[in-house]
Amino acid sequence: MTNRKPAISRIEHGTSLRSEVERKLSAAIVSGELEPGTLVTVPTLAAQFEVSATPVREAMLDLEKRGFVEPVRNKGFRVTHVGENDLREIVQVRRWLEVPAMRITAANFPAARLDEYRQMADRIVTAAAAADFPEYLAVDTAFHLSLLELTGNQRLVDMVAELRRQTRLVGLASLKDTVELERSAHEHHTLLDLLSSGQGEQAESLMHQHIGHVLGWWAGRPEDAENPRGAQATTAPA
Repeated sequence: MTNRKPAISRIEHGTSLRSEVERKLSAAIVSGELEPGTLVTVPTLAAQFEVSATPVREAMLDLEKRGFVEPVRNKGFRVTHVGENDLREIVQVRRWLEVPAMRITAANFPAARLDEYRQMADRIVTAAAAADFPEYLAVDTAFHLSLLELTGNQRLVDMVAELRRQTRLVGLASLKDTVELERSAHEHHTLLDLLSSGQGEQAESLMHQHIGHVLGWWAGRPEDAENPRGAQATTAPA
């Protein structure tokens, strides 16, 4: 069993405190380490991060704007609950945007950068094995946005980046040391195999399945791994 590295822990000096606090709190909320309904206070978080209250307060206000927390008078902030319909809509739009983009990416994949992408995929696998969810989420996002940049459409990249900022994976933290987390992490290497060999249609199918984890494994639900295109129907019961 691996020792889980909590998102809410001491922040190293030399970093932008506000952005780092927001990154770690966001990762804790997105992954489910901070469950919906959890009440947190600025002083307590500041003590855990070993920073002053100011960057924590600023980070919480930023997270409030994203809809991740809501203020509770004289108590602090409460992690908001995830709307099932909101997640379904985010997954649907991401599939509309990211799935067909894989065919374009496969047609334009730069062989000279394959090692660079492999290193990113390795970091995702390593972070998953260590249950380091802040690292997992950060590198996963960088990996996918970098692939989308190969389409040459920056608006597409920006739109998907914003959708990813809104995505909540509340069951991710519970996947520590599971086959599901390992398998989803290794899908990044499989995707690179398909893209680098020009298999655009197969890459589209895998991406459809991969995004579906938001409603499946990453939400604590079973999936039909053998039916990628049917994932939407099997990962989220009505």
